[in-house]
Amino acid sequence: MDRVPKGLTRYCVAPDVKIRDVIAQIDRNGKGIVLVADARGRLISTVTDGDIRRAILAQVDIDSTTAQDLVDRRGARGDSAPLVAPVGTPGGELLKLMEARNLRHIPLVDEDGRIADIALLSTLAKRRDPQMSAVVMAGGFGTRLRPLTEELPKPMVPVDGRPIMERIVEQLREAGIRRVNVATHYKKEMISDHFGDGTDFGVDISYVEEDEPLGTAGALGLVESTTEPLLVINADILTGVDFGAMLSFHQEHGADMTVAVKEHQVDVPYGVVESDGVWITRIVEKPTIRQFVNAGIYVVNPDVPGSIPADRAYDMPELIDYLISEGRLVASFPVHEYWFDIGNKADYEQAQRGIHGSNV
Repeated sequence: MDRVPKGLTRYCVAPDVKIRDVIAQIDRNGKGIVLVADARGRLISTVTDGDIRRAILAQVDIDSTTAQDLVDRRGARGDSAPLVAPVGTPGGELLKLMEARNLRHIPLVDEDGRIADIALLSTLAKRRDPQMSAVVMAGGFGTRLRPLTEELPKPMVPVDGRPIMERIVEQLREAGIRRVNVATHYKKEMISDHFGDGTDFGVDISYVEEDEPLGTAGALGLVESTTEPLLVINADILTGVDFGAMLSFHQEHGADMTVAVKEHQVDVPYGVVESDGVWITRIVEKPTIRQFVNAGIYVVNPDVPGSIPADRAYDMPELIDYLISEGRLVASFPVHEYWFDIGNKADYEQAQRGIHGSNV
């Protein structure tokens, strides 16, 4: 790819690059896309953050699958080739194309198909912050973290010297989210005294006080109504998830609710017997079972909180089941970034050890 302009190398990968390295390249450029190019710098295709997450959901092996494999899989499904534009196309035209196609980037190519530039929505439209507000669920008792939570509410438990919720609020601000609702109950004054109205943290914080514990979703029904999607995150989550990418994924799939999921694996130390009635069909020796688990981060459409009953505790699994039963669309958004759930002392200690390697 010697013919790729120097300033674009952070956006480009060769077709034989493995998906794990594609993920690293997307993380480095921070724009949610890489351009797959041949040795002469000609555009083959693109791989977006959404493509990566759909591949993870399909349980594609990111250590053996290449960028070209991913492009071929997409073509086999009948997905259209990426939209490109000639270099020199006026910014106004590019912006109209992006808005019409719900795109965040368009590769620009010369007359020979070589990559000449990339048009970015974030540049053409100046700064476009995610059009959503946030709800931080901070009302839990944190009983599994005792004795740490005997004196502190769980959101104020320190990780590497800083309250975990302070890191969450900082990430929301850096993602361009300014309106933050915080649902509180246990030792709520310690949270409100620390964060105030959010001015010192670069956000606008409002508090939703639970007189009685309302479960993992109930407080959503108390949040002031809005016309934009809500990002909901538990106050015991440490993660590098791209909140803007999650919103784009949510909107791209026309979902009513999107649930962040993380792959969890369990190594079974025995031979697993598979049977058809009384007859054994095979034995799998010490398999590794992989499943996606709820990662405690959600995007919901603005009308979803209206489905939550106001007179009782209500949990997220209930909300998800209700939406599905009503024919609403609930999408899963796989997390490939770092993710720690500070749910108990063992998880907390793991987060303390892992935080230094996660750029938090």
